[in-house]
Amino acid sequence: MEGQPDWVIEAMMVLYADILDGLAKDPPEVEPLFWEREDGHVIAMDWCEGFMKAVSLRPKDWLRLSESGSHGPLLTPILVHLIDAEGNSVVGIPQAELDETLDGAAEAIPTAVVGIYRFWQEVS
Repeated sequence: MEGQPDWVIEAMMVLYADILDGLAKDPPEVEPLFWEREDGHVIAMDWCEGFMKAVSLRPKDWLRLSESGSHGPLLTPILVHLIDAEGNSVVGIPQAELDETLDGAAEAIPTAVVGIYRFWQEVS
């Protein structure tokens, strides 16, 4: 993180430690930060895009998870939120079903994150 002010790095490390502490609890506590529209619709797209950017930093490592038969589907609620420049789902969800699908997927993200965390604990 060359070039970043010390306070930025420190803030990131505190957030990282908080996330790990939450995942280590029994039961795990995961609270991703999502936007919410006035009508209550959850917008998890930014969080999911950030997550996938982090995944793209180590694609070969993440293939272990995505290609595993039992844990690969854990990425689905995150991937569902990836939308192209025209507002279409990159995984092919029909526009008429998109809002409902995104709402359900957003609700599934905390459970998916716990599963992903446990996968990495098992294989490390």
